[in-house]
This record gives sequence, C-alpha cells and structure tokens, in this order.
Amino acid sequence: MRRASRTDDNQSDIVKDLRKIPGISVCVGHDDILVGYCGDTYWFEIKRPEAISKRTGDVKASEITQSEQDRLDTWRGHYSIAWKLDQVLHEIGFLTND
Repeated sequence: MRRASRTDDNQSDIVKDLRKIPGISVCVGHDDILVGYCGDTYWFEIKRPEAISKRTGDVKASEITQSEQDRLDTWRGHYSIAWKLDQVLHEIGFLTND
C-alpha cells in the first residue's frame, strides 16, 4: 500500500500565497500541486529549500525520486520542480524577467 507522501513545510505557504492571487487556482495532492492560470494547467513538485544545493542552486540529485525524474524526462505537459513562490509565478507567466 502506498503511504501518503510528506508535505514539505514550504508547500502550504506557497499554496496559501497562490490562492490569494486573482485568476490563479490551486489543487493539492497531485505530486504536489496543480496550478491553473489563463486556461493552462501547470504541475509542480514542491521541494523544501534544504533540498537545494548551495553551490549550484539546483535541486540535489539525491532529492529527486525516480518517479520525479521519469516525469521530468518524459511528461509531455508541464511538470517542474520548484521551492519558491516566485519560481512558480515565473513559470506560469504571471511574473516576467523584465
């Protein structure tokens, strides 16, 4: 039997902040969250900040499960790993790098 996965501490804050933004919808429980914006759906795995390498700024390889890596490699829709609200907002196009 599959156990419920542990929710990273920062996930609830990210979800709470996303839900405050008009035009954005969030659904939890789908490894980890689905975000709807402008008619598109974005799938995010939320990692805790400790899973990020201080040297490279990327997710440590040891923190990515095999199923997460498989999705990164083969999923044809949107799927990415994030650990901060700004990353999610940039990825969905709500914020730009201008």
